[in-house]
Amino acid sequence: MTRRLFALEHYDRTGGESVPEMGPLAGTPGLRLVGAVHLPADDVVLALVEGSDAETVAAAAAAAGWRVDRLTPAAWLAPWEPRAGDTETTDRGPGVPGRTKHKGEEPCDA
Repeated sequence: MTRRLFALEHYDRTGGESVPEMGPLAGTPGLRLVGAVHLPADDVVLALVEGSDAETVAAAAAAAGWRVDRLTPAAWLAPWEPRAGDTETTDRGPGVPGRTKHKGEEPCDA
């Protein structure tokens, strides 16, 4: 299975006064929370999630009780190394060193 990267945004309406809570994102095969950060100066929580498609990611986020204000496909801008033992591939998007050929484009390190 190929996982794609998605960015989920949750707009923080507390004015940075508190860190929003996010329940665990679990129970969906092939889905992985890469990381989440709170940017209080921008009033946003940004979560990076790998999954097969936007609908699956949105459903898992809803099941976890996340309020998602925006969900968009994302692309890695820096090299990414798979975890030890990870046998799945990730579509890292155009321009990322080490990515494989995709839709007629050449990887940047070709």
